[in-house]
Amino acid sequence: MAQLTHNDAITVQAAKDAERAASFADVTIRELTGIEEQAAAIRLLAEIWKRTPENPPVPPELLRAMSKAGNYIGGAFADDVLVGVAIAFHANPERHALHSHIAGISADHAGRSVGFALKQHQRAWALTHGIDVIEWTFDPLVARNAYFNITKLGARPEEYLANFYGEIADGVNNDDETDRVLVSWRLRSDEAIARAAGAASQVARAPGDVSVAIPPDIEQVRREDRAAAQQWRRNVRDQLTELLDAGGQIVGFNRTEGYLVRPRKDS
Repeated sequence: MAQLTHNDAITVQAAKDAERAASFADVTIRELTGIEEQAAAIRLLAEIWKRTPENPPVPPELLRAMSKAGNYIGGAFADDVLVGVAIAFHANPERHALHSHIAGISADHAGRSVGFALKQHQRAWALTHGIDVIEWTFDPLVARNAYFNITKLGARPEEYLANFYGEIADGVNNDDETDRVLVSWRLRSDEAIARAAGAASQVARAPGDVSVAIPPDIEQVRREDRAAAQQWRRNVRDQLTELLDAGGQIVGFNRTEGYLVRPRKDS
C-alpha cells in the first residue's frame, strides 16, 4: 500500500481493516504500477465483461496514463495470479472524492470476499491520500451488486441515471439500456467504519417506506427473455425515478423486497 500521507485514527484503522479483509479472502492486494501487471488487468477485465482482447472495457494506453497521473489501480492476487481489479480516478479536486470507474473479480473467485477486500483496500488508499468520498455507478437491476454496495459496504445511493453510458455491446450488458444508480461511499461515516469492521447492516422498515422489487438474476432474464428484461428496466426506472425526484432516499436493500425507499417526510 502507498506510504501514508494522512495518519489519523480512522485512516490507520482503515489500513488494518483492509489487511484483515485481504487475509480473510486469501489474497494479496496492491497497486498495479508496472506495464505488464496493467496489461494483465486489461485482459482480466475483458474476460469478465466478455469482450475480445482488442476491445477491453478500459484501453491499455488510458490505464497507463491514469496510473502515471496518480489515480488508483488496485489488483488482488491469489497465489501470484491476478483475480481482481479496481480502477478509480480523482474527481474535481474541490470535492476530495474518487470516482471508481470499474471493478471486477474473476469467475473462479466470485463469492469469496475478494471484492469486499478490494474495496477496503481502495478505501484505505483514498483515506491516506486525503480523500473522504468514493463514488461509483452500478446497474440497479443487478441484485448482487445492489446488496454489495448498499448493504455490505454502506454506500448511499444519490442519483438515478437513465441510460448513462448509452448502449454497450458486451456479454454483460447485452445491448440493454445502461441505467445506473450513482452511490456515494462516505469513508469516514459511522456506517462505512462499521461495515469495514464486519458489522451487519439491515435498515428497519419505517411507516411509509416503499419497496421496489428487482429480479433475483437479471443476467439470466436477459439471456432467456429480452422483452422481460426490458420491461424490468422500464418498471424499476419509473418507480425509482418518481420516488427520488419527489425527494425520497434509498435507505436499504435486501434480496427479498429489493430497494427500500424512504419518501420525504412532507411528501
